Amino acid sequence: MKFAPEYVSCVLEENFEDARRLFLSPLLAIHYAHLVMLADRRIVTAEDARALRQALDSISEDQIQAIEFDGTSEDLFFYVNREIEKVCGEDVAGRLHTARSRNDIDMTMYRMRQRGYVLSGIESLLALRDSLIGVADRHRQTILALHTHTQPAQPSTVAHYLLAVVEQLERDTTRLEAAFETTNRCPLGACAITGTGFDIDRTLTSALLGFSGPTGNTYGSIASADYLLENVTATAVMLAGLGRVVQDMLLWCTDEFGYLRLGDGFVQGSSIMPQKRNPVALEHARAICSKALGEATAVVMSVHNTPFGDIVDTEDDLQPLVDRLFHDATRALTLVGAAMATAQFDEPRLDARAAAGGITLTELADTLVREHNLPFDTAHAIARKVAEARRAHPQVGLATVVASASLELTGRRLDYTNDRLAEILSPRHFVEIRKTLGGPAPVETARAVEASRAALAADRKWVADTRNHLTAAATRLRERSEQR
Repeated sequence: MKFAPEYVSCVLEENFEDARRLFLSPLLAIHYAHLVMLADRRIVTAEDARALRQALDSISEDQIQAIEFDGTSEDLFFYVNREIEKVCGEDVAGRLHTARSRNDIDMTMYRMRQRGYVLSGIESLLALRDSLIGVADRHRQTILALHTHTQPAQPSTVAHYLLAVVEQLERDTTRLEAAFETTNRCPLGACAITGTGFDIDRTLTSALLGFSGPTGNTYGSIASADYLLENVTATAVMLAGLGRVVQDMLLWCTDEFGYLRLGDGFVQGSSIMPQKRNPVALEHARAICSKALGEATAVVMSVHNTPFGDIVDTEDDLQPLVDRLFHDATRALTLVGAAMATAQFDEPRLDARAAAGGITLTELADTLVREHNLPFDTAHAIARKVAEARRAHPQVGLATVVASASLELTGRRLDYTNDRLAEILSPRHFVEIRKTLGGPAPVETARAVEASRAALAADRKWVADTRNHLTAAATRLRERSEQR
């Protein structure tokens, strides 16, 4: 078949370039695994199996990566087939394609590639978690004024904030590990859509390629894209969450806040303004997050409203976008983790900001409840009057204001010294008394840091075990192939 030049230049050439960059190694692994199975099941003779294995051994990935696409092969699959035919002849080469289709080959390649994407993404997530846990541990005593609705709300600590981020990243890791398990099922043997009448062993090919087992329904093995969408949406959730944190970090780097200072290796100056120290690493991270989130949305939209079946919309043209999404997501994670590892917090400035604006008044209300058995609403009303008096008459002592407000609202005068009220309203006291599970008290954040380190170690073990399993499968495939 001779293809139109426009089709060659606009589709086939680009798809060939993408396929050999992304899928050449998985394709060859699939060929070897399928050959081992065909020989084991005596679907091909031992003699033909040896000839096919020798033909596969003769293929040089480096040479294929270096060739120029000339349009004589429809795609990478047919190009590799032609190389096999050159060595063992058309008749023997054709036997390798028994009991399979480009459909199940493609779906298997895509899943193999996405396993790698997800594992690399998880490894970058773990590096970011490690970085943030270290910063949190160093700043369990560093007071930080937290905001709600963009306004100062209550004192906490840098550790408390960062551990919230770490927990979010832990959930992101769980989502990606689950997506990996969904992806790690092998479609090979589903053939075009209905399987085959040959007595194949799908479990063997799955194991040789490192999968946890074969997919089920043969039509769904080809038609389904939910495994892809699970990988993509888990990554999108991570990107959206990370982008929100980066936005906070950039705000903290402004002179107006002045909380955070990045290391010199992550800032740039200005060509005209000598004083500038721009936190560009985080700006790039935010932009990359947004770009990757857009790519994730594009993947979902490309799959949306396509037929539930074999269709090119989910195949050649989509795969480079999937590749770019995971590449950009990994860039963003790596950049944030590296930048935060060198970051410094201005602790005196953080302390001063946390002491301003009456953001500890919740603790005054809580103290009145604990010490005088007041209803919280009444205690809250007294604390609100204290806030109003501080704004209107800052020279008046707090003890006088509390006594007056309590007499007005409860009919009894509650007497505190100014020193006692200063202690109650100090940011340090506010934080240290909040030992609630998940709270900001240093004793609680110390526990949370250790819990996050344990979770990090468990996830690192999961990644190591998973990579070891894939490496062992590749070794078994090579050994079994050499026996042909």
